[in-house]
Amino acid sequence: MVIHPTFTNDAEKAKLIEMTKDAIVVAPASIDWEVGNAFSAMLKRSRIDLQQAIEAIEVYQEIPLEIVEIDLKEAVRLAAKFNIYAYDAYILQCAIEHRLPLISLDKNLVEIAKREGIQVIEVEPS
Repeated sequence: MVIHPTFTNDAEKAKLIEMTKDAIVVAPASIDWEVGNAFSAMLKRSRIDLQQAIEAIEVYQEIPLEIVEIDLKEAVRLAAKFNIYAYDAYILQCAIEHRLPLISLDKNLVEIAKREGIQVIEVEPS
């Protein structure tokens, strides 16, 4: 499965962890930068402090991820087609190329994935 990194409340986080416990999780090479960017943004907005960011990154680094390459041109086409950020397009392209389901709490990304014929594993938000 391809997982879209989502930073969410503890109940939703627990659901995601349970759903991915024994799964092979695949992600594009950009995943580390996306995670770093998300924590940087949360620090900038004072939503978390540095210690919380470091601890969360340590938890993230324990997730067994298989990093895969994607077709950058196709990802940029997706970004243009749906007017989405490149990071989101990389996740979609990863699911398309590797014929894997997507798990995400991002409703917009889930809708786009469905339109593109990507199988989606839905997580009911708390």
